[in-house]
Amino acid sequence: MSIADNLKQVLAELPQGVRLVAVSKFHPNEAIEEAYQAGQRIFGESKVQEMTAKYESLPKDIEWHFIGHLQTNKIKYMIPYVAMIHGIDSYKLLAEVNKQAVKAGRTVNCLLQIHVAQEETKFGFSPEECKEMLNVGEWKELTHVRIRGLMGMASNTDCIEQINREFCSLNRLFNEIKTTWFTHSDTFCELSMGMSHDYHEAIAAGSTLVRVGSKIFGERNY
Repeated sequence: MSIADNLKQVLAELPQGVRLVAVSKFHPNEAIEEAYQAGQRIFGESKVQEMTAKYESLPKDIEWHFIGHLQTNKIKYMIPYVAMIHGIDSYKLLAEVNKQAVKAGRTVNCLLQIHVAQEETKFGFSPEECKEMLNVGEWKELTHVRIRGLMGMASNTDCIEQINREFCSLNRLFNEIKTTWFTHSDTFCELSMGMSHDYHEAIAAGSTLVRVGSKIFGERNY
C-alpha cells in the first residue's frame, strides 16, 4: 500500500467533524509530499528544528501542528508559522508562547495537554491543575494565544476498556471546562486524542483531531 492509499483508507474512516493530523515526524519530505499530493494539508511534528526545516522547504499551504513536548527556548523558531500547538502543559509555557506571538504579530492556537494515562512518562496538567490554572485567570490577559481545546494520550495498553475510560474522562473534562470558562466562546471546540492504534476509540469518545502516523507513513526510521 502506498502512502496515498493508506491516507485514503484512514480518511474514509473519519466521520464528519473529525480532522486528521498526519504525524510526519522523522519521515522525509518525499513522504509528506506524497500525502500532500493525495490532498492532506495538516501535518504533525514533534521537533521544532525538524518542523522548521520542513516548513521552509515544503508548500506554504501546509498547516503545521506541533505535537511534541515543547521547550520554552525553542518556541520563537516556530511562532511565525505554526498553526496549532497541541502540548501546552504549564501556564509558564502558555505565557512564553504569548510573548513570542506578540513579537511576531500573530495569535497562536493552543491546546492544553491533560495527563489522563496511567503512565509517568506522559506530560500534561492533571485535571485539577488545569482547572486551577483556568480559575486563577491570568491566561485571560494573554492577548496573542487562543486556547482552542484539550489534548491527551491514553495509556499505551491493549486494554480497550482502560483506553475508553481515559478518553471518556478527557471528554468529560473538556465539557466541564467548556461550560465553566468558555461558555460564550466558539473557538474552544477541539479535542485532540487518538493515535494510530486507538483513534477509533478516540472518535467514539468525541475526538475532533486524530494524530495518525505509522498507519499512513509506515514505521518510523529514527
